[in-house]
Amino acid sequence: MNQSVTVSQMSGARQIKVPATYMRAGTSKGVFFNLAELPESVQQAGESRDHFLLRVIGSPDPYGKQIDGMGGATSSTSKVVILSKSDSPEYDVDYLFGQVSIDSPFVDWSGNCGNLSSGVGAMALHMGLIDESKIPEQGRLAVRIRQVNINKTIVTHVPIKHGQVQELGGFELDGVTFPAAEIQVDFLDPSDSEPADGEAADGKGSMFPTGNVVDELEVPGIGCFQTTFINSGIPTMFIDAQALGYQGTELQDHINNDEKALAMFETIRAYGAVKMGLIEHVDQAKQRQHTPKIAFVSSPKSYVTSSEQSVNAGDIDVLVRALSMGKLHHAMMGTAAVAIGSAASVPGTIVNLAAGGGERESVVFGHPSGSLKIGAKASYTLLENGERDWKIEKASMSRSARILMEGWVRVPDQF
Repeated sequence: MNQSVTVSQMSGARQIKVPATYMRAGTSKGVFFNLAELPESVQQAGESRDHFLLRVIGSPDPYGKQIDGMGGATSSTSKVVILSKSDSPEYDVDYLFGQVSIDSPFVDWSGNCGNLSSGVGAMALHMGLIDESKIPEQGRLAVRIRQVNINKTIVTHVPIKHGQVQELGGFELDGVTFPAAEIQVDFLDPSDSEPADGEAADGKGSMFPTGNVVDELEVPGIGCFQTTFINSGIPTMFIDAQALGYQGTELQDHINNDEKALAMFETIRAYGAVKMGLIEHVDQAKQRQHTPKIAFVSSPKSYVTSSEQSVNAGDIDVLVRALSMGKLHHAMMGTAAVAIGSAASVPGTIVNLAAGGGERESVVFGHPSGSLKIGAKASYTLLENGERDWKIEKASMSRSARILMEGWVRVPDQF
């Protein structure tokens, strides 16, 4: 009887279709939405929005494959973006990012995605959110973006040809198979975070939330580690690779096929989140999967990438491997790249020391798919106690972005 009722109820169900665009930006992919085109109940933050986005992506999926949704079963491809025309004269577009958990019913709004940030300007033009009077016939258009999750400013320099976004070109990005047009992404004052209109904010309002460039992190049952905690781009914790028993040249299979290693990293991350003031107890880390990121670093070594290309030690300044949503990333998260550049520019941090120490305004780091250059200019003010209060004026890197599909995404109306 119960089964027949269930079948009857399901037979009356229908799917709704919502305008959406699927885009590759940087080394990530995500489903982009125009806020005004979302169902009315989804236009406001809350359970309805989260349920809708989970259904779109195909989560939670106990099989870990997201077969019944748009997700690609990795942290890099389980993402959503909501854009809207900004109501502030200082910005062109407002950008909200959601990291969708693969195997649990959870959307993490606690941080930004630096890779998808590179596609926001181009997508805003595609959606008609930019005033036509601002769009040149040829050249580059600087799109000012308000990153709503962390209340920060991003500027993307979008190539324009014949009044349209130029997506194709010869710029090659390690971790992306095909070349495309280069987009410069500037993260203005990426260190520190303040709340924006009730959205979640990261950290305590300081580039180094503990007040130190290096701290000792005691993790029960695992060990004590020299760690740099930083809020720049995204809350991130850096540990020396050797202290963890690694070389810094590891690829995804070395870490992701080792359940013991993954459990170790997650435990360390949870204790680091407490140390950074992001959560009060380690158990809360399960509900904050997107932040902080955990990464391990090493001095330069030659290695072979996941695509079997050689990276020479002399061509990079430092090696970095970072985990996202519990797995080693296949390349590097864009916001983590900002954290790397920021930490490298401040003398004495774990990243700076691995890169050879001293002052610098850019760093080339090796990751599992190749290498990336990130520029970051650090400055500081002296506090009354004589300590330095560091900040990053701007961090810059080059990415590319390309629309893969556009139209409608379909979800059951009782999402």
